[in-house]
Amino acid sequence: MKKRLLLASLVAFLLGASFASPPAQVSGNSGNTTPVLAATPTTSPASSQQTQLNPLTGLPVEDASLLELPPALISVSNFPVSARPQSGLSTSPIVFEMYIGEGMTRFLAMFYGDYAKGQKTAAQQAAEDAKIGPIRSGRLAYEDVRTLYNGFLVMGGAYSKVAQQLNQTTNIYGSDPNDINSAGITLANLQALAESQKTGHQALEALQGMQFSEAIPADGEAASRLWMFYNYYNQVEWNYDAPSGAYLRSQDRSDGTGKFYPASDQLTGEPLAFNNVVVLFANHNFIAPTLIDIELLYVKDYPALLFRDGKVYQAKWSTRAPIKPIQLTDLEGNPLTYKPGNTWFEIVDHFTPVKQIEPGVWKARFYAPK
Repeated sequence: MKKRLLLASLVAFLLGASFASPPAQVSGNSGNTTPVLAATPTTSPASSQQTQLNPLTGLPVEDASLLELPPALISVSNFPVSARPQSGLSTSPIVFEMYIGEGMTRFLAMFYGDYAKGQKTAAQQAAEDAKIGPIRSGRLAYEDVRTLYNGFLVMGGAYSKVAQQLNQTTNIYGSDPNDINSAGITLANLQALAESQKTGHQALEALQGMQFSEAIPADGEAASRLWMFYNYYNQVEWNYDAPSGAYLRSQDRSDGTGKFYPASDQLTGEPLAFNNVVVLFANHNFIAPTLIDIELLYVKDYPALLFRDGKVYQAKWSTRAPIKPIQLTDLEGNPLTYKPGNTWFEIVDHFTPVKQIEPGVWKARFYAPK
């Protein structure tokens, strides 16, 4: 029965009926864009040297040797509110926000490529104790993400029923949530962990698949704001900032007022800004109130929404044949390009309604799986 309902939901989406207030159909990509495979070296006109691109951002890297290290996936706390502002998220090429039960979400932040240097101020660059975190426990869905990106997990332990389903290559950094390590991991230690996990990994080859282009895809609808309503005590806003070309994150303080406060990165002191925000519709399996599994492997053409450059595009996402990082296509199956830069994935259940509540303002209303 679940499979039939899921199929019906997918069909409805592809017919444009999955929105509570259906927008005009968008194609998402057109022939006038020039997709760039992220890891393809490009040659600068002023130099004969090749520039290596990070396959997860489409941007040049300073030290190409770091691309041979496997991605580190760090479990970062979002609750309680005292965990904010988190440290180091702006240096992550990809962050996943996922539901963990009781109205809460948690982040799985990826660090790869230039992460070891980060975007620190001069004072922070000199501080060896600069940390990424706070680190929290592992969740079931982390293993799917780890598999997709051929990386390793850094987390503050895991519940026994979760830990037994995580790959043995997973690195559990701090077995006690109250351990001092839960406050975060230093950038130097994170690089050392990545180097220790290098054996057996072919990181750069395994991470191919995402496509990037500065050219704005055609036919998108205006999207200056995305309102993620996970719970009355957990609401998020993404507001498009035209000067930076990125979406800025704000969040409530879990007080029921619905008032939003700008999010920042404690490591840099700067607003938390992402070039791409993707709403990813995925099947959520309820096991217990705080034990939710999310199906991210072997997915073919599930619905998604891409927010970039102040516009939104209906899309499909896939991770199968072979297993690769999350790839987007338009509704006709043509590649839909990410904007070069970082990406934030908001993972919601398949039956989450999304509607345009006023011109350029979109709302996704999450309902907890049961």
